[in-house]
Amino acid sequence: MAGRINDDDVKAVRDAVPIDSVVSEYLQLRNAGGGNLKGLCPFHDEKSPSFQVSPGKGLFHCFGCQEGGDTIAFVMKIDHLSFSETVERLAAKAGITLRYEEGGYNPSHQRGERIRLIEAHQAAAEFYVRALESPEAEIGRKFLAERGFDQDAAAHFRVGYSPAGWDHLTRYLRGKGFSDKELITSGLSQDGRRGPIDRFRGRLMWPISDTAGEIVGFGARKLRDDDNGPKYLNTPETPIYKKSQVLYGIDLAKKDIAKASRAVVVEGYTDVMACHLAGVTTAIATCGTAFGNDHIKILRRLLMDNGSARVIFTFDGDSAGQKAALRAFEDDQKFAAETYIAIAPDGMDPCDLRLAKGDDSVRDLVEPRTPLFEFALRQIVGRYDLETPAGRAAALDEAAAVVAKIKTSSVQREVAVQLAGFVGILDQEFVVHRVAQLARWARDKGGDHAERGGRRGGAPGMRGGAPQQPAPAPGFSGPALNLRSPAHRTERELLKLALQKPALVSPAFDAYGVDEFTAPPYAAVRQCIAEAGGAEQGLADNREYLVAVMDAAPDNTVRSLVTELAVEVFIGKTIDETYAGMQLVHVRLRAVDRRINDVQGSLARLGSHVAPQDLAAAQNEVWVLQQYAQSLRAHGAAAL
Repeated sequence: MAGRINDDDVKAVRDAVPIDSVVSEYLQLRNAGGGNLKGLCPFHDEKSPSFQVSPGKGLFHCFGCQEGGDTIAFVMKIDHLSFSETVERLAAKAGITLRYEEGGYNPSHQRGERIRLIEAHQAAAEFYVRALESPEAEIGRKFLAERGFDQDAAAHFRVGYSPAGWDHLTRYLRGKGFSDKELITSGLSQDGRRGPIDRFRGRLMWPISDTAGEIVGFGARKLRDDDNGPKYLNTPETPIYKKSQVLYGIDLAKKDIAKASRAVVVEGYTDVMACHLAGVTTAIATCGTAFGNDHIKILRRLLMDNGSARVIFTFDGDSAGQKAALRAFEDDQKFAAETYIAIAPDGMDPCDLRLAKGDDSVRDLVEPRTPLFEFALRQIVGRYDLETPAGRAAALDEAAAVVAKIKTSSVQREVAVQLAGFVGILDQEFVVHRVAQLARWARDKGGDHAERGGRRGGAPGMRGGAPQQPAPAPGFSGPALNLRSPAHRTERELLKLALQKPALVSPAFDAYGVDEFTAPPYAAVRQCIAEAGGAEQGLADNREYLVAVMDAAPDNTVRSLVTELAVEVFIGKTIDETYAGMQLVHVRLRAVDRRINDVQGSLARLGSHVAPQDLAAAQNEVWVLQQYAQSLRAHGAAAL
């Protein structure tokens, strides 16, 4: 059995894979100043980016939810992997062969479940692609050709074919060393009367990748009349495939989505292909499920919710497509982007449109035409007879209840005014009042638990990438952090220097005791630095030093504070020896003043009961400390 991964190999992996390149596979990053990057946190919902990445230090930290760590910690958290699985995945990305401390390197042993399932899907995708070239797959190639997709298009999207036999893929993957249990767990095989058989048989196959580009499932299209299964059959829920959390084509579209601040949501695999081939390379699709909350989270991290971001839905014009549009409108406000709907003439989907009218028609289709709210409200109002007072009243009641869900009052009023026009009610203020009344009733019933701030409001407590007033750190005794306190503010700056720029404070910092930090959380970080060998360790290799400090943390709360301090920008504009010296002096001077006050307070409490020798010793200590304090005030860092 393979044992733990060699420490040197772990270090090599950590150094070889830049954290910004890994994080960028999941969200869009932008310049945050000070050498840092920022984006919307993938670990909690937020409207303004509080998630920061420091490429130079190899760390990330979210000032909103306090998640933080290095590249390995990020991948472990976002993909729910073990430490070993994460290192193995990153090692494969970097082309590093790992060594194991016990039993030597054996790639077939102790492979993490996720990695094994990903490898099985990769092997299956290659098998299916080769099978598309077989005589049996002629029906699949014909299907593609009839929809305007040639061999190059199939290769670009890695479209394949699953042979019609019972266990062609199962036997192939067994030969690759995958166990029956792994094949069943992956969803590639299913239980048969005499053992595992192929889940997909005689179908056209589309590989479904996650944001990082790893294949996690397949979509399979029915080709033959004697196939009694559904038209489309997708991979079932597995440890690596959750249909509500994947978007087909996201691996191909993510860079252009981030670059253009635009995403086009279509309904099927062939629609994604048609859009991309027509030049609409921001197209993605859900995989057999309605567009929902988890899909929104994926897109928001890529769009960064800036003012120009747009999401365009291209639902079919039939009743099912209209219902999908209304469902999308229900979730509209979870975007900060503007949302639109585009429906082709005659209800054609992008694939049919491209085939009938060419690439230009597809590009024209997805240019924003109708705001989603307008389409949704017109669909509701259109079901009523607006020529009668009763019809107008009924239409208003249903549509106003939808508008009342808009949480931003200014947007709610604007849409209510437009609703009045859709229904044909001249008294716009009556409609505005009715919508506001429904919104109040909903809030009074407790139905509105979401944020009531603006759609693009800033995250509280943030300015210049650093928290103005951090919350009390759980698990610490003592007073809460207060950055209005000069002591706390200076201690924070000194710890940031010790973590980010140790050369400016070493070796003086390493002589500072834990008790010189008055805030218990800061004292805990100081202790971690000491256990990691002191700030002096950061002079040789800052990344390894930061890892050592994090490893010394007694719990996740302290570890989170370490990453926060390691990426947070400094208060000062010029960070040099003079600035560092000021922080060193202020922290030391306050510690000296506290000690003087403590000794003098003890003498005052004891009064005449103090022994003469103790009194002399205490008075001498006070005199020495006062002289030291005077020297610090007069000469600054030179007196340390």
